[in-house]
Amino acid sequence: MPVTEANGVKLYYEQLGGRGDPLLLIHGSWTDHSNWNPVVAGLSESFRVVTYDRRGHGLSEKPGTQGSGEEDARDAAALLARLEMSPAHIVGNSSGGSIALKLAAAQPQVFRSLTAHEPPLFKLLTDDPLVQTAVAEGNKRRDQVVRVLESGDRIGAARLFVETLTSRPGAWDRMSPQARERMVANADTWLDETRDGEGSSVDLEALARFDRPALLTYGGRGMRGSKMVVERIAKAIPKSKVEFDPEAGHSPHVTNPREFVRRVTAFALSSG
Repeated sequence: MPVTEANGVKLYYEQLGGRGDPLLLIHGSWTDHSNWNPVVAGLSESFRVVTYDRRGHGLSEKPGTQGSGEEDARDAAALLARLEMSPAHIVGNSSGGSIALKLAAAQPQVFRSLTAHEPPLFKLLTDDPLVQTAVAEGNKRRDQVVRVLESGDRIGAARLFVETLTSRPGAWDRMSPQARERMVANADTWLDETRDGEGSSVDLEALARFDRPALLTYGGRGMRGSKMVVERIAKAIPKSKVEFDPEAGHSPHVTNPREFVRRVTAFALSSG
């Protein structure tokens, strides 16, 4: 089993592809490296692809202490250094996108390019009176999931998360049994994330110094409020562009892997 120590924690990882630039995929909450399986083969035709389980997830070490997004960012950088694959194209989805952005703010030198889909950095919007109502509603739905999870009902919390925060009613039943099992198995890590005071924010002043190309995306069927978050981040990053896919959900690499591979490949290759 491929495991390496990075930033003081043992991380499980997988590699595929023997040519091209390195490309690191950072998964979101409630899941693990296998969430990227639908796109790994396609991306490996152009890149040396690395997927891994973030600390506390999947087959990686599960420290008993409170984690943070900044800690996850340092883990990703340390993993790339261990594998001698820095700088890399770094792609993150959901909270994986938040981690990629935190890493971009702290260590831009490890990037060739950055792609982030629907990072839930809603704390960036709390100073905008026009969206305060939407942010408050999102926080209310999040707190409902927290209460269910704290009661010990992992399945109920996972269902509620999917159907009120990232998608729509009925989405849980449309997921594969494997995807549902994966969410339940990683449920406690999300509870840890909600206790990270700066987990839903990023240093925009530091991102203004990020000089690599950045692609920020959101979908018409994705997480509510993502458009506002993505546009706020794009204003900070000099070499950024925003793309909207009306058919994309919160996990486009799962629902439309062919289009995801096309989009990421085209952007990364154009970034040099």
